[in-house]
Amino acid sequence: MIVLTLIFLLLGLALVAGGAWLLSLGGSPYYLLAGAVMLVVAILVRKRRTRARQLYALFLTGTFIWALWESGFDWWPLATRLGLFLILAIPLLLAQRQARSGVGLLLSVWGLVALGTLASMLVDNHQQKGSLSAQVKVANPNLGDDMGNDWPAYGRTNLGQRYSPLDQITPANVARLELAWQYQTGDRKGPGDIGETTYEATPIKIGDSLFLCTPHNWLVALGADKGEKRWVFNAKVGPEQQRQHQTCRGVSYLPPASGEPIQALVQQAPSESLAAVACDAQLFLPTSDARLIALDPATGARCSNFANDGELDLTHNMPFKQPGYYYSTSPPLVAKGLVIVAGSVNDNYAVDSPSGVIRAYDARSGALVWNWDSGNPDKTVPLAPGETYTTSSPNSWSVASADERLGLAYFPMGNRTPDQLGMYRTPAEEKYATSVVALNLDDGQVAWVRQFIHHDLWDMDTPAQPVLVDLNTTNGMVPALVVPTKQGDVYVLNRRNGEPLHAITEQPAPQGTQIPGDFTAPTQPSSALNFKPAKLREADMWGASPLDQLWCRIQYRSLNYQGQYTAPSTQGTLVYPGNFGVFNWGSVAVDPRRQVMFGMPLYLAFVSKLVPKDGASLGPTNQGEHGLNANAGAPMQWT
Repeated sequence: MIVLTLIFLLLGLALVAGGAWLLSLGGSPYYLLAGAVMLVVAILVRKRRTRARQLYALFLTGTFIWALWESGFDWWPLATRLGLFLILAIPLLLAQRQARSGVGLLLSVWGLVALGTLASMLVDNHQQKGSLSAQVKVANPNLGDDMGNDWPAYGRTNLGQRYSPLDQITPANVARLELAWQYQTGDRKGPGDIGETTYEATPIKIGDSLFLCTPHNWLVALGADKGEKRWVFNAKVGPEQQRQHQTCRGVSYLPPASGEPIQALVQQAPSESLAAVACDAQLFLPTSDARLIALDPATGARCSNFANDGELDLTHNMPFKQPGYYYSTSPPLVAKGLVIVAGSVNDNYAVDSPSGVIRAYDARSGALVWNWDSGNPDKTVPLAPGETYTTSSPNSWSVASADERLGLAYFPMGNRTPDQLGMYRTPAEEKYATSVVALNLDDGQVAWVRQFIHHDLWDMDTPAQPVLVDLNTTNGMVPALVVPTKQGDVYVLNRRNGEPLHAITEQPAPQGTQIPGDFTAPTQPSSALNFKPAKLREADMWGASPLDQLWCRIQYRSLNYQGQYTAPSTQGTLVYPGNFGVFNWGSVAVDPRRQVMFGMPLYLAFVSKLVPKDGASLGPTNQGEHGLNANAGAPMQWT
C-alpha cells in the first residue's frame, strides 16, 4: 500500500503543480482537477478507505467523457489520455489489504472505458477515400521533348512533371517487384561535417547509365542494368563548419551537339586524375564550395572547353565571400544552350552576405551570358570585373523549370537574409522574395512574378520546383504552372503571364512585431487549392502520457501564437506549419494525361525565437539552419 500511495501522491503533486501553471496561462483546468483527485485517492489508499475505488471510478468516467469531448472517438488521442490511468486502476483493484467493497464498480467502469478506448481502433478518422478516373482526358499531353526510356533531368524534363509514359510496371504487377541491385556510394558523414549532412539526390538516366551525386559532391556513374560502378569523380570538397547544408540534390545534363549517344566506359583510375578533354555531351556538378564543374559523361574527365578546364568559380562578382555562406545544393537548369545557376545563401548568419543572383552561362564555353539579381532586377547584362551583385538579395536555392517553347525559365525564390528580420529589404527585394519569377531565357529579363507571402518573416522560401503542365479547362488547354509552398498553398498559374487559374485571395493576418523598425503585412495570399492545416489548439498537443501532454500544453500556452503568420518574438512564436514546410524541395508530380497531381503534405510545428544581443553568452552560433544563428550586423539573433 505504501508504494501505491506514493505513486498516486507523486502523480497528484506533478499534475497539481503543472495544472496550476497551465491554468494560469489560460489552459484547461482538467489537469489541476485530475491532480487533486490523485492526491485524495492517495490519502484514501493510505487510510484503506473503500471510497478510493469509488472516487477513481468516477474519475475514470469523467476523464473518458473529457477525452471524447477533446479528441473525438480517435484511438491515439484516447489511448494517450487514458492509458496511464487505466493501468493505475489495476493495482487499486488488486490491493489485498484494501476492503473489497467498490471493486465491482471500479471494475465495471474500467472495463467499459478500456473497451471504449480499444473500440476506437476500429474507426479510422483520418482516412480520406478517393478514386481516379481511368478515362484519359488528354490524348497527346505535353511531356516535353521525347526522352524515350531516359530520365535526363531532375524532374525527367525541364517541365518538372516527374511523369514517365513507360508502361511496363502497372498496378497489376507492381506488387511483384524485386530488388535487382543496390550500390553503396561509400560517402559518409565525417567528424568535420556539419549536422545537416544529408543524402538527397535524384539520379538521372541517359542511355544505359545512371548519374548521381553524393553529399560531398562525388559524381558517380553506374550501369543502369546491373548497378556496376563505371567511374567516380570526387570534387574534393573540404569540410566547412559555416555551411548550413552538406548535400547535393542532383546533376544536370547537356546532350551532345552531334546527337550521338554517349558511350560509357568502365574506368579503373579515379576520374579526377584524368586530363581534361573536349566534351560533346556534358554533366554539370554543383559543389558546396561554390564551384560548377563540367564533366565528360563517358569518362568523368573535366571538360576543357568549359570555363577553366571544366571548373567555374561561382563566387565571382560576389559582394561578400565568407567561406560556406554561398553554394548550390540543387542541379542547375540546362535550357536553350545555357546552364543557369542559382544558389543557396545561408539563412540568418549575417546581414552582409553573398548575393542571391541567378546567372546564365553558355553551356559549351562557360561564358557568362546574363545575370539576374533580385536586388537589381533590371540590369541583366553581365557585370564587369570589379562590379558586384547586390548584398544578401533573395536567392533561389531549389530546382528551376523551363518552357523553351515560350522562352521562359521559372525560379522558386527565397528570402533576403536575415530571413526573420524585414527592415533591411529594399522595394525590389520585397517584390521578388518568396515568389516564383519567370525570366526570359534570351536575356534574363523578368516576364512576370507572383508572390506567395508578403514581407516574409518566417523563412517560408518557395522551396519546390515549379511543375509545368497543360491543363484542360473550360477555356481550352492552358499552359499552367503548379507551385506547392511551405505554407500549404498550391498555386496554379498560367505560365505565360502568372495569372491564377485557381483563385487567389488576400486573407487577414496576425499583426504586431517586436522588431524595432519592422512590420507585419496586413494580409497574406491564399490559394483556393491548398493543404493548409487547421489552426492548432491546446487539445492538439501530443504526449504518450498525461504528464508529457501537460508539459506540451504548457509550452503551447507559453508561446506567442495567433495562427498562421504570427510574427517571430522574443517570447518564442509557434510557427505552424513550420518552415520545413507542408511541401518542400521534393515538390509534387503530375499525370498530364489524367490531369492529376500527386503530393505528400507534411505537418510539423516549429518555434521561432528572436534573441536580443545584450552581450550575454548564449552558446555557439551558426551550427546549422535551426540552431542559434548570429545574424551578424543585426540587433537580434534567431533560433
